[in-house]
Amino acid sequence: MLDAFSRAVVGADSKGAFVGGTELDSLKQFIEAGNRRLDAVNFIASNASCIVSDAVAGICCENPGMTAPGGGVYTNRKMAACLRDGEIILRYITYALLTGDASVLNDRCLNGLKETYSALGVPAGNAARAVNIMKAAAVAFVGNTASQRKMNVTENPAACQSLVAETASYFDTAVAAIS
Repeated sequence: MLDAFSRAVVGADSKGAFVGGTELDSLKQFIEAGNRRLDAVNFIASNASCIVSDAVAGICCENPGMTAPGGGVYTNRKMAACLRDGEIILRYITYALLTGDASVLNDRCLNGLKETYSALGVPAGNAARAVNIMKAAAVAFVGNTASQRKMNVTENPAACQSLVAETASYFDTAVAAIS
């Protein structure tokens, strides 16, 4: 994984040049957006347990058979595994959001996840639905529309919307990898 600074240095080095011009401008923009990114990650991390547990509860409500004998989350152990997986996916999404780079999400979390779920008999549709429920909650926190928390993420609504779109894209990447 390369952060924004490493990517700029590697790009300039491959050209045999100093960091400057467009690379420097993109770094300036990344730094300016840094506080917004930190706020967004803080909002998600502060509410992670609620986001994940609401997502798992949501798929259980939508599919009552999941909590019945033989269902996907019937035992405490299976429920704990669902919660753990949701927290892991959410954590890596926050890493991607913080760095502005999805490579850590793809490499460390999503690579082979579909095959693992398939081998364990986890229905991909339920896992994808849980990620979509987490997406809705996380986007609400980042976009300052969550009813549980009202704080100003940024004074610039347009900048906030780009961060909301970026956050949503990481969740979409996770759904695509699972489906």
